[in-house]
Amino acid sequence: MDARDPSNPYESPLESSAGPSIAEKDARTWAMLCHLAGLAGYAVPFGHIFGPLAVWLIKKNDHPMIDDAGKEAVNFQISWTIYMAIAAALILALIGFVLLPLLAILHLVFMVIASIKTSNGEEYRYPMIIRFLQ
Repeated sequence: MDARDPSNPYESPLESSAGPSIAEKDARTWAMLCHLAGLAGYAVPFGHIFGPLAVWLIKKNDHPMIDDAGKEAVNFQISWTIYMAIAAALILALIGFVLLPLLAILHLVFMVIASIKTSNGEEYRYPMIIRFLQ
């Protein structure tokens, strides 16, 4: 009888009794790095997009979890870039002064949550994103 958790699409049959396999741990690590690579944007212009994109393109064929997390991370970073541009334009209406710091904080919070969930083997969907990559 299969004792897998139906809410976790990435759990292997052996994982529920013996913990995650080495391959599963590696997949979780790479999936987590897809999300954390967005932090590159704080050091390199557009690194928040190119970081997750590079990790995803290199490792997407290794495991379905990496492919899923990579697409989610890239979609999130592109969406967030659009939201930040709109908030920057709204500085002229003075509302951008409130929106920009709020968006910056939420950006970090969502990336941390996604990284933690993914490292635990859970599927994570960012709120408020446009799904460019399916």
